[in-house]
Amino acid sequence: MEYASIYIGTQNHKKKPFLWFCVLFFASVFLSCAGPKVLTKKEKKSLHELVSSSPIFSKSYTGFALYDPVAKEMLYEFDADKHFTPASNTKIFTLYTALSILDDSIPAFEYGITGDSLIFYGTGDPSLLHPFFVENDTLLRFLENRPEQLFYCPDNFIDERLGAGWAWDDYLYYYQVEKSAIPIYGNVVTIKKDTNTLVDAVTPAYFQKHIQWNTGIERSRPRFKRALTTNDINLEGTLPLQKAFHQEIPFLYNDSLLTALLQMELGKEVQLISMPQLPIKEKIYSGSMDSLYRRMMVESDNFVAEQLLLMCANELFDTMNTRRIITYAKDSLLQDLPDPLRWVDGSGLSRYNLFTPRSIVRLLEKIQDHLSVEDIKAIFAAGGETGTLTNYYRSKGEPFIYAKTGTLSNRHCLSGYLFTKTGKVLIFSFMHNNFYGSSTPLKKEMDNVLRVLYEEH
Repeated sequence: MEYASIYIGTQNHKKKPFLWFCVLFFASVFLSCAGPKVLTKKEKKSLHELVSSSPIFSKSYTGFALYDPVAKEMLYEFDADKHFTPASNTKIFTLYTALSILDDSIPAFEYGITGDSLIFYGTGDPSLLHPFFVENDTLLRFLENRPEQLFYCPDNFIDERLGAGWAWDDYLYYYQVEKSAIPIYGNVVTIKKDTNTLVDAVTPAYFQKHIQWNTGIERSRPRFKRALTTNDINLEGTLPLQKAFHQEIPFLYNDSLLTALLQMELGKEVQLISMPQLPIKEKIYSGSMDSLYRRMMVESDNFVAEQLLLMCANELFDTMNTRRIITYAKDSLLQDLPDPLRWVDGSGLSRYNLFTPRSIVRLLEKIQDHLSVEDIKAIFAAGGETGTLTNYYRSKGEPFIYAKTGTLSNRHCLSGYLFTKTGKVLIFSFMHNNFYGSSTPLKKEMDNVLRVLYEEH
């Protein structure tokens, strides 16, 4: 290296290498302090025009926040301090709470032994014989060979079956399954039928006696109806069907029904008991928590989200109560968010929830403390490839959007991570409320904005 080329005013040539070192050192410190490149005024103006002047966004109440987690810089905000109904973006809050409290393995159940009796308790684990998970029968395999009398104690569940602000007439549908301490089969009855047979399969078989098929009404696809206060299910349709029928119907849950289902599976008696919790209990674990997180975030499974909050409550308080764990999370885990939260459930089914885009962005940054880039890509839906993002935000190469959608009627949100063409990771939150009609135009317009950010940053 020719040190003479950086001579800076001294006649002592022996000191020039040292001086060059000093120049390099302070230059590197300055550059590191300056941080990554953020948006220029021109870029911010262009982005503002894309968002604020959009004829699509103008038809809704829209908020947007864009953040650079490396520069620790909010790159752009449009009504980002306003509160919106988040729908399933609420699950991002549930995910962070679970990541902060639960270990890597699913707590399946707890038990204690007193005399010749084994008393077991639920932990909220939603995966026992759930049709959408790799078969988890940990509780059954444990109980089937025990010599003691079996007693189930439900007293650590101190909650309601349905969440605050849920629509009562959605009790029929898979997206509003009842909460419980020990869910089984996902707390749904699954009915499958091909185009020829009357009923191909009912799971669990216990509910076969509750199903009545009415073939007197002409329908190529069956219509189902479960009674509000019982588990009686009426199916209407004409045989033979033009298409196969597969339906998950939430069942009306109670503790006696659970023990009946357990007895059917075990082939031996399980009794209900109410008593103070045993001072010494053992906890049994089953699969990986990642399977629950992925189901909640990629497929937007409301039931799993609600049960995760109950699992967190049981872990901290030895009782399951949604309101109590949310209060704890707000006070102890989320106190550094920029805006106050109105948070009432784990799934976002409730319209009582209210969050701001900039709070969601900050929360997504906090999630980066718990998850690697690979974990984020595994747990969040990928644009154009998986879950609720399969049909949008497509890329010719690797997905550039990993995010969580949120949809209720007249409300649609999208929050997550944007992987730009230059390798940067930006965090964003789009929230739209009170629009009329389909959310499709909003999705297409968000795609336009996010694609510009991908290309230019």
